[in-house]
Amino acid sequence: MNGYQLPQFGESITDDSGARWVLLGAPGSGKGTQAHFLSDRLGMTHLASGDLFRDHRARGTCLGLKVASYMDQGRLVPDDLVIDMVLERMSRPDAVRGVLLDGFPRTVPQARALDMALAPDGVTIALFIAVSEGELVRRLSTRMTCVQCQSPAGSDTKGCSCQRCGGKLIQRDDDRPEAVSRRFREYESKTSPLLEYYQSQGKLRHVDGERDVEEVSSALMHVIESGNEEVHVQGTSGTI
Repeated sequence: MNGYQLPQFGESITDDSGARWVLLGAPGSGKGTQAHFLSDRLGMTHLASGDLFRDHRARGTCLGLKVASYMDQGRLVPDDLVIDMVLERMSRPDAVRGVLLDGFPRTVPQARALDMALAPDGVTIALFIAVSEGELVRRLSTRMTCVQCQSPAGSDTKGCSCQRCGGKLIQRDDDRPEAVSRRFREYESKTSPLLEYYQSQGKLRHVDGERDVEEVSSALMHVIESGNEEVHVQGTSGTI
């Protein structure tokens, strides 16, 4: 583990760790873009579960080999294994100023297990970028994706190469309108209990995601600095 002690699942990491924020939002909400903005602006470590999986697999770590055994069989990676990866990453020196969790937790059991591992305070705050189903369909059904690096691009780049790596751009099957609606409903059914969980702790903050990227960034900073709630978009998941 690169010389760092891996806390056992359910064991609390050191109390001198920085803020532990969770960023929530449906596919197409701009969550990834805002995660990069916040981590750069605030000096926090952006911790995306998908990146963790790829990193450990590429390095051939013990955790990576365990993850690969599940993913190669098309099975979900167990919660305790994901949390072990999260805690390992949080234990590194560059995460001392705090971490921004992106893509995890996804369910209430995961959130409870994470809070237990981060005892006594658990997660510091949960930020939810609210976007309606109609807007998500509009955004994703015009999105192109690079077959090589998986970077997204707008529909105006159709037929062109990826600006990052030069790879071919395609529209994924799950970015077609009917598939986007189905994914939104699945996301909503799984995420609503998670939003209620953080709401019950007084840690949930909503931000209206149906604005320009810069406006959403400013709104997130306002919510973080003031601690105030935003009125979110009508018709999005998370109405409590």
